[in-house]
Amino acid sequence: MKKIGIVVCGNSGIDYLKHDYDIRLIRSALHVAEETYTDFIDIKADEFYKMIKENPEYHPTTSQTPTGVILETYEQMKKDGYEEILAITLSSKLSGTYEGALMAANMVEGINVTVFDSKTVAYSEAYMALEAARMVKEGADIPKIIDRLNEIRENQGLLISVDTLKYLVKNGRLSGAQGFLGSLMKIKPMLSLSREGKVEPIEKIRTRQKALKRIVEKFTEEIYEKPMDVFIIHANAEDVLDNVKKELQKALPDVGNINTYLLTPVVGAHAGHGALAIGWIKKKQ
Repeated sequence: MKKIGIVVCGNSGIDYLKHDYDIRLIRSALHVAEETYTDFIDIKADEFYKMIKENPEYHPTTSQTPTGVILETYEQMKKDGYEEILAITLSSKLSGTYEGALMAANMVEGINVTVFDSKTVAYSEAYMALEAARMVKEGADIPKIIDRLNEIRENQGLLISVDTLKYLVKNGRLSGAQGFLGSLMKIKPMLSLSREGKVEPIEKIRTRQKALKRIVEKFTEEIYEKPMDVFIIHANAEDVLDNVKKELQKALPDVGNINTYLLTPVVGAHAGHGALAIGWIKKKQ
């Protein structure tokens, strides 16, 4: 049995989760007010959201991990005794990280690297990495792990409410936004992460309160089914987080525990302060 190493990008937010696995990270860079930060190393979520809330004129941008840095990660893992590598990236529709990981995989010598496009981001991506690491520990090979990751990918999703569209539009992360641009500052739209891994607008909503109420309604009435892990991802949306969680639990008495997770800064740079998403992963039956 070959020793398999797991790599995931920092966009997964796995830095904020406790686990005992040796999962290596490739990190994006965050650019704010002429300063460049390595995600989580130089700046963490609470610092970043405080910064952009207090300085609304800032327009943070991000850049993917250089291919050479990803290559160095693979080479270090080979030195550490790994014989195969599985790299899991955020959606290829949201970043060039997937392509960079593939290029580095073709450049490294003496070790096989499989790169998996999660077609998602944040906790859903982290969940895939943790599940892969668990399966490695149990002795699973790469094909078996990929089968499981494909299953997760086809049975998960996000419904998103953002307080402003300006970051998503400015950074080119919003698909099909033409119909929203004329009233950009007036709406609090409902967005979804499509099966292809794109962020797409699905409803125009005029107020923050109505937008949050609507994502709860849509999820509970049209999406939820048992058994399902339900969670909330947010960009420091502490002012509304508890209420959204309570409304979910009220509408779904059998939902069980709803965990909450922070968006790491390089994702929050596109979602904006206050963004909140209801996420789900169907449980394996």
